[in-house]
Amino acid sequence: MTISAVLFDVDGTLVDSNFLHVDAWSRAFADMGTPVDSWRIHRAIGQDSAKLLEELVGDRDDDWIGRSKDLHSRYYREQAGRLRAFDGAADLLRELSSRGIRVVLATSAPEDELELLMDVLDAGDAIHATTNADDVATAKPEPGIIEVALERAGSAPSDALFVGDSVWDMMAAARAHVRSAGLLSGGVGPSELLEAGAVSVFDDPADLLARIDGVLSGGRSA
Repeated sequence: MTISAVLFDVDGTLVDSNFLHVDAWSRAFADMGTPVDSWRIHRAIGQDSAKLLEELVGDRDDDWIGRSKDLHSRYYREQAGRLRAFDGAADLLRELSSRGIRVVLATSAPEDELELLMDVLDAGDAIHATTNADDVATAKPEPGIIEVALERAGSAPSDALFVGDSVWDMMAAARAHVRSAGLLSGGVGPSELLEAGAVSVFDDPADLLARIDGVLSGGRSA
């Protein structure tokens, strides 16, 4: 097996941000008069925002949706100082780049949020390309973001590996016909990631880095 590109989700995979998103959505929903249990929000994190809202609060008009998204964005940015890269995240990206493997951040985060995440990662020298919310109409679990990332990497699906932390990531990778590895750093259990399509599961970026030789040679770890 030859891997020419590794595509990464960012939130919850490379940067410890999922629970900041949970808090921001929780506050937004409360402000909109529709409180939602935090555990339900967490289970929806990582999928397209329209799907997340429909799952959590049902059908709403465009004005309600727009206001809730604006509140989420405001509360999330207020906490940006709490964002941090997971241990080993930058080292993992640089190790892959040093081996001639193209690293692409395959995220549907808005461009302003992606800039925050990139600053926290501080590994721009190892990143070949990125995606953001402007690149697709519908985010994960639809495969569009991964397909755009593949195009920017110049790689075929069979030559790429996708790394993410949610079931939505694994489903999107499967639909794009790309092998996937799941990380537990986003708060989703290993059995769910495997059932959603992950070939291997690791604790976090540091664990993946420690076992990268086996992963690149096609080995399975769970």
